Amino acid sequence: MQSFLNSKDDIVSKAIDGVVAASGGKVARFPVDHSARVVARTDIDKSKVAIVSGGGSGHEPAHAGFVGQGMISAAVCGEIFASPSIDAVLSAILTVTGEAGCLVIVKNYTGDRLNFGLATEKAKALGLNAEMVIIGDDVAIENAPQPRGVAGTLFIHKLAGFMAERGDSLSDIADAVRAAGKGIFSLGSARDTCTVPGNEKIERLAADEVEIGLGIHGEPGVEIAKFPTPEMLVADLAERLEKAIPDDDTRYALLFNNLGGMSEIESSILFADLMEMSLADRVDLVIGPAAMMTALDMPGFSISLCALNDGLREALIAPVGPAAWPGAQTKHVPEAIVPPSVADTSNFTPSDDDNVRRVITAVADACIAHEDEINLLDAKVGDGDTGSTFATAARTALAQIDDLPLANGADLLRALSRMASQNVGGSSGVLFAIMFAGAAENFTRMQKWGSALSYGLEVMEQYGGAKEGDRTMIDAIKPALTVFSRGQTASEIAKAARAGAERTATLTQANAGRSSYLNEESLKGVMDPGAAAIAIIFEALAGEFD
Repeated sequence: MQSFLNSKDDIVSKAIDGVVAASGGKVARFPVDHSARVVARTDIDKSKVAIVSGGGSGHEPAHAGFVGQGMISAAVCGEIFASPSIDAVLSAILTVTGEAGCLVIVKNYTGDRLNFGLATEKAKALGLNAEMVIIGDDVAIENAPQPRGVAGTLFIHKLAGFMAERGDSLSDIADAVRAAGKGIFSLGSARDTCTVPGNEKIERLAADEVEIGLGIHGEPGVEIAKFPTPEMLVADLAERLEKAIPDDDTRYALLFNNLGGMSEIESSILFADLMEMSLADRVDLVIGPAAMMTALDMPGFSISLCALNDGLREALIAPVGPAAWPGAQTKHVPEAIVPPSVADTSNFTPSDDDNVRRVITAVADACIAHEDEINLLDAKVGDGDTGSTFATAARTALAQIDDLPLANGADLLRALSRMASQNVGGSSGVLFAIMFAGAAENFTRMQKWGSALSYGLEVMEQYGGAKEGDRTMIDAIKPALTVFSRGQTASEIAKAARAGAERTATLTQANAGRSSYLNEESLKGVMDPGAAAIAIIFEALAGEFD
């Protein structure tokens, strides 16, 4: 499936349905069978100036996504990248406009200027107080006679919506947005073109190329270039914008717009790069990074600057109803949060206990001796490293045995937990670290090895998600600890562990661990390598102590 569009014929109408359905009743649309596709606020106050905007669809969330309290009153939606009709625009104006009048905001494209312009004149002829402003913020072409209107138009939506909500007059709003429009500068870039539904995708960029200054309808930019890194591309765009803005002490709001096809992580990385450029030194407010005025699925971004004054600053910061507006934040470079150390800084006093030393030595020797055997077994159901994981833990324990608190059970278990978490890889290291940590807590209270280890196993099961019968090392550990808690001999404990391990070879479904990704045929007759290693450990202890 190349897209999630049901039909080319109803793309715009269905998209509007989605906007309305997600609004919580704050916006509504013209009837589906109406020729005009218009989204309008349901709480229109005609004593205040109405703000109408729109244009071709494919720029979502613009324009319908910005209909609501504090922004625009109605959005007129044309077909993909096509201006809506004159009658559609006029219908929207008539729907939301009262005695206070209406401001129509248009991006500087010929179709929009003509259709919205004639509709505005018709509204005037009908006795309405209406004015239109045209926004041309694209600085890709230096000294262009008709610069395109792109994402910087959103600054105007926000300013006009704020002033209208406040109750300002139409003439004051129109004067303010015309003045603000002269201080808006935008520039974009993309690494590929967009795909217009139903049309063949235009391929004009090589894999290592980007386009600079392209429009929001996929129209060609002013330059195709190559940059070794995205950071260098951002630096180039920032430099071009710095040249476009006046060389004075004006402060700016910066809007970082995802053109629709970039991942969130790409947007964040590019924005982080931008905030390290000298251009950012002139920025007080940031908006985004977010997809606000897109070009369908175009994998690119645009940067827009808006010269600030006190009125604009207040307008941009003010909260609004539409969820598509990400909000303006004060640019701030906080000091890094210094976290507390997560390393276990417990200092254990070395001590000796002959029996405990014998246990650790016997276990370690067995793990090292059977490393290759367990690896070969693991290669049948995993990636062949279980034996090495156990052997690494064993070598670490032997190397540090003289520094361990062998005569203090709780401290020893804590030390083994730290050793496992720091030196043993894979999930086994974490699981044993959890088990020993739980056992240490229990040993402090109960002073019994059987109780402590059984409790540690319960904690391991809780966090690891596996239980006996799931074809993991728990199938050998649990029966062994059950026999141990009854006070039976080391040989009986080893027999229980071996029986549990061998039982895993009859289990053809693993509910946890790496074997859970394998089919029945792959598991049949193969012991779980972790369970086999546990059986070997208990057999070594039986040989040492029986």
